[in-house]
Amino acid sequence: MDRRSFLKFLLLSALLPWEQGLASGRPDLVIAKGPPEEALAAALEALGGMGRFVSRGDVVLVKPNMSWDRPPRFAANTNPEVVAAVVKLCLDAGARKVKVFDHSCDDPRRVYRRSGIMEAAKGAGAEVYYVEPGRFRRVRIGGEVLKEWEVYGDSLEVDKIVNVPVLKHHSLARLTMGMKNLMGLIGGRRAQLHWQLSEALADLAAFFRPQLVVLDATRVLTAGGPQGGSLNYVKEMDTVVVGTDQVAVDACGARLFGLDPEEVGCIPAAHRRGLGEMDLRRVWIKRLDGQRI
Repeated sequence: MDRRSFLKFLLLSALLPWEQGLASGRPDLVIAKGPPEEALAAALEALGGMGRFVSRGDVVLVKPNMSWDRPPRFAANTNPEVVAAVVKLCLDAGARKVKVFDHSCDDPRRVYRRSGIMEAAKGAGAEVYYVEPGRFRRVRIGGEVLKEWEVYGDSLEVDKIVNVPVLKHHSLARLTMGMKNLMGLIGGRRAQLHWQLSEALADLAAFFRPQLVVLDATRVLTAGGPQGGSLNYVKEMDTVVVGTDQVAVDACGARLFGLDPEEVGCIPAAHRRGLGEMDLRRVWIKRLDGQRI
């Protein structure tokens, strides 16, 4: 590191997160509105491009919420158009391979197809496949709740993780967003985690640490989550939130939903551990729709 780079490093180290963003010329979060592919491309460009997160030759896991046997209009899973757009951007950035999978709650053979994600992701160039029970490994998580747990082996063998959750209501977690979406990478008796869900999700956030989070708020399930099933509960927002700070992305999602981040337990739990910023006043947010969060 030369003298100029070293001095810049010292300066950035002394600044608040949003001030670091200003100094680097890049926002911490970008909120974009419009057709999924266009909104996502604009958001990534404002963050410095997908090439900032995905290097040539990388094997990338694009992790959608693909849990429920519901078609896209019910907003129970990630919008397949968003997933396809992320896959394409990763490949355009030089990724050697993009994998898409999820440990579904309903029968994956139905979920993958009915959600529309399998067809869309494959069409964009991804490898899409079902989770196999024999490929889970018991690994050390080192968390406060999760000391050891069953983790899907393929998620440990990729170079980068791009987390692509949907913003929706959840009867136990209040909302499901980025940190909650990481439960799709683990096995075991996941229902047990609901007794200490907030801390368990913070454990997963610390363990997986995705390089990028793309929050799908194109169609938002406002009630009846996580499965939904009624169009009366679906709100069209045509929005994506993109950032590297998974806590800030979830905090922003809570605000978009109309909640204080403190009301979604995993957000303050992860913030207390230094995994990200939940106070959006300390985050540089760039909005490409002209509105305020």
